[in-house]
Amino acid sequence: LAPHRVDRLALLDTGTHTLPAGAAGEKERQGRMALLDLAKQKGMRAMGQQWGQGMVHPSRLNSDVFEAVLKMLERGSAAQFEAQINALLTRPDAAPVLSTITCPTLVLCGREDGWSPPAQHEAMYQALKAGGLAQVALVIIERCGHMCTMEQPQAVNQALLEWLNV
Repeated sequence: LAPHRVDRLALLDTGTHTLPAGAAGEKERQGRMALLDLAKQKGMRAMGQQWGQGMVHPSRLNSDVFEAVLKMLERGSAAQFEAQINALLTRPDAAPVLSTITCPTLVLCGREDGWSPPAQHEAMYQALKAGGLAQVALVIIERCGHMCTMEQPQAVNQALLEWLNV
């Protein structure tokens, strides 16, 4: 809405695509609704234990990091989760916005991010470059899932510091 007010942009563990059509979109919808049902019936922690399996690097399951993710989810409610799911299921196609970005941009994700995988970030990076953006960086954090700032905070901070110094 106000690109002139944005000096830098960091896109972490994200995407630009809309809900896929057909079977892929229906599979995503069903999966999200099943998680919502679990949150409503058994609580946010129970939902997080299932959802979180694909959210963190496998080495972090049953770790302090995974426990922190569960505690973060517990602070939310099923109603908040439902609003998030509705937003995700009705998300617009944001890919065309990439060509309008003119500020230095960092695109970053975890190597094992199953929700927003590296290929998705590589495509955003390529779209930014194709749009003429000169100051764009792609960083893939090793041994890291979707929760990069919690799983590998030092690596993420290092990437952010390098990007800020461009």
